[in-house]
Amino acid sequence: MLKRNLGAAAIAAATLITAAIAGAGPAQAADHGTRAIPHTKPLWTAKAKHLGAAGSKASVHARVYLAPQGGIAALKAAAVAVSTPGSATYHQFLSPAQYRATYAPTSADVSAVRSWLAGAGLHVDGVAAGNRYLSVSGTVRGAEKAFSTQIGRFVHNGRTVQAPTTALAAPAAVASKVLTVTGIDTTPHLTAPKKSDSAPATLPGAFVNARPCSAFYGQVPATAQADGTTPLPKFNGATLPYAVCGYTGPQFRGAYEGTTALDGHGVTVAITDAYASTTMAADAATYASRNGDAPYADGQYTEVVAPRFTHTHLCDPAGWSGEQSLDVEAVHAMAQGANIRYYGAASCYDSDFLDTLGQVVDENVAKLVTNSWGDLDSNETADSIAAYEQVFLQGALQGISFMYSSGDNGDELANSGTIQTDYPASDPYVTAVGGTSTAIGQASTLGWQTGWGTEKYTLAADGASWSLLGYLYGAGGGYSSLFPKPDYQSGVSGSQRAVPDVAMDADPTTGMLVGQTQLFPKRVVKYGEYRIGGTSLASPLFAGMTALALQDHLAGQGLLNPVIYGATKAFTDVKGPGPDAGNVRVDYANGVDQSGGLLYSVRTFNQDSSLTVTRGWDDVTGLGSPNTAWFDVL
Repeated sequence: MLKRNLGAAAIAAATLITAAIAGAGPAQAADHGTRAIPHTKPLWTAKAKHLGAAGSKASVHARVYLAPQGGIAALKAAAVAVSTPGSATYHQFLSPAQYRATYAPTSADVSAVRSWLAGAGLHVDGVAAGNRYLSVSGTVRGAEKAFSTQIGRFVHNGRTVQAPTTALAAPAAVASKVLTVTGIDTTPHLTAPKKSDSAPATLPGAFVNARPCSAFYGQVPATAQADGTTPLPKFNGATLPYAVCGYTGPQFRGAYEGTTALDGHGVTVAITDAYASTTMAADAATYASRNGDAPYADGQYTEVVAPRFTHTHLCDPAGWSGEQSLDVEAVHAMAQGANIRYYGAASCYDSDFLDTLGQVVDENVAKLVTNSWGDLDSNETADSIAAYEQVFLQGALQGISFMYSSGDNGDELANSGTIQTDYPASDPYVTAVGGTSTAIGQASTLGWQTGWGTEKYTLAADGASWSLLGYLYGAGGGYSSLFPKPDYQSGVSGSQRAVPDVAMDADPTTGMLVGQTQLFPKRVVKYGEYRIGGTSLASPLFAGMTALALQDHLAGQGLLNPVIYGATKAFTDVKGPGPDAGNVRVDYANGVDQSGGLLYSVRTFNQDSSLTVTRGWDDVTGLGSPNTAWFDVL
């Protein structure tokens, strides 16, 4: 999974961002005629290598986000209230037009900010829908004049970038109209899909799961290798089963949804990813017909894709196609009657995802939005978070719920050098979905589940023992350094936002079979199927199941978390170790066939870095996995 490189200053400054995000109190005066703009001082510059002043004629491209009417604090309070049972405004959702009339920046705000920027020599290139932000271009000289700052050149995360040396400021007359400014700091903000054990990063390069594998959990005991005669050693004295070949829709529906007649009809689930696969509609139809899912009705799957893709050299468009396949097929597996609307961002940059999410809330077609991408908390900046939250809050007031995968690297220590959570999953205005290892039996019923966390053991050269390779991956979780504990988590220990909120199957060892057109050897392009996991699976599974819960409440729910934490019986508490320590997995050495040989490994369960499964809420599975009582909560 692609990550931005961490800087030591970014890690050390993470707790300082919390105060900036909160935005409590008025901005401090920058000088006698200006006021500081919140969220605009990069904290990493204190320890970065300073290369001197940026050239006065160097180009600047920025976004000036406008503050909502009434202020951001009032908007946050309204979004929580409309989503909280017992509130006087519970379920009194707004249409996009009502939201714009009540909260969106006004045309007078736009004119005032435009006049200020133009007076400093900057050009306003455009105004986003709903007056969300102004796109601005010009030179460093103009930006320094407009924002009363100096802009320097720095080495940050291995890149030479421009960034302000102080907080940006605006004239006192317009400062209250500005929420934040992005782009003066030119450090790229990238996101990446959260999927594990997928096909190689060069997707659609082919990947095929090797045999033997189990059609349902525990079907094939791993007593012998693929030849049927060469014995496999036991693991800690026990014979483990071979991993499943990949669960399908009927198995997931049987395990989680039981015999309900609900299918999510009338509900639209949005999926956001970067780019778009040209074969997605055909692949989804083929997958459904081969694996026991209902065929798609006309218009049930639609796409809204950016007109032009950018930053392809950094974002790996082919890799995102596997994420799209997983998300679409997982939602349909759980909610066969729901509409799926795929939104493909122009790139994996935050700015493009923000535009895509803005389009989702402005269209107001979907009431559930599943997102399987993100980055480390320490790579986030207060300006970016303010921009994301503006969209999340608008969505909540319109009855739209956002779900994010919690991450696939456990506590992130091995991946980043520090214990932390991932953003946007850690944001208090979204629902973070963690992961389980899940046993689904022959009758498509839930056998047992535990936390997803994997240590890998490889088969020794003599074939007589297993050798520990180390920690591999696991569900993301923990306590965010960016946000204090929200009120809805009052029953959870700690003083910070706790991640995740809920969980569903995510372990690649107990993962989902997905179908996708791939590039096989000798440049043969054809449809193929393979098993995949990660919290990228858990989030669309939860979105699909929640579509069933919304079937009779089409106005939506807004922020799900106040309801989730008030309905703990709708979630099955995930306990500690299951009956098996793990599963045996066999892989083709070349990824596609047996010609290159076979590789055997043990993938364990419930060993997720420093994160642990406990009774009640825990930092691997949250409150647990949804059960059929979830259908009656909303």
